[in-house]
Amino acid sequence: MTRILIADDHAIVRSGLKKVLDAKPDLEVVAEAEDGAEAVEKALKEDVHLAILDVSMPRKTGIQAAAELHKRKPELRVLMLSMHDSEQFLFEALKAGASGYVLKSGADTDIVDAVRSAMRGDSYLYPSAVTAMVRDYVERGGRGEEQFDVLTPRELEVLKLIAEAHTSKEIAKELWISIKTVERHRQNILDKLGMRDRVELTRYAIRRGLIQP
Repeated sequence: MTRILIADDHAIVRSGLKKVLDAKPDLEVVAEAEDGAEAVEKALKEDVHLAILDVSMPRKTGIQAAAELHKRKPELRVLMLSMHDSEQFLFEALKAGASGYVLKSGADTDIVDAVRSAMRGDSYLYPSAVTAMVRDYVERGGRGEEQFDVLTPRELEVLKLIAEAHTSKEIAKELWISIKTVERHRQNILDKLGMRDRVELTRYAIRRGLIQP
């Protein structure tokens, strides 16, 4: 029996996936979370074999949660769930350690196959994602790794909260760091990205999939 955690900030999505998965004799949804931070907490605490994470969630994105879980519980399989047919989201999800990427538009038919593939140790990608990966490989050729990781994981956390319009005081409280440290992270992010203000940071955060437009 594969024990599954579902993390999505929409209850109706969690309910729909749970219904599809629980209908299979070898699959069982044993935990749910409504944001990325809760997903990490429950995945580490509870006996789950696979986590299904929505890409865009409050507090931590699915991609941030996947990266943390890959580091702290590497035996856990992770599938990313998204409404976005986005090459950048796809590549970042795979870099974070996800075993597959499932579009919400086809989740009712694809999710069971995706879960079973992941548990076998295989990857699951929707058809156009495979095409995107081949094209990216051909286009990049011998060029070096793209600069997606110019920011540290902590800076990405701070960036997400800045883009969500949290104050430095609120960010400090959320991340258990000092206001002075938040301000230092903010300046480092601006310097690294060559940006000037929160508006530019917010646009960047949307492109990175840290927040929804």
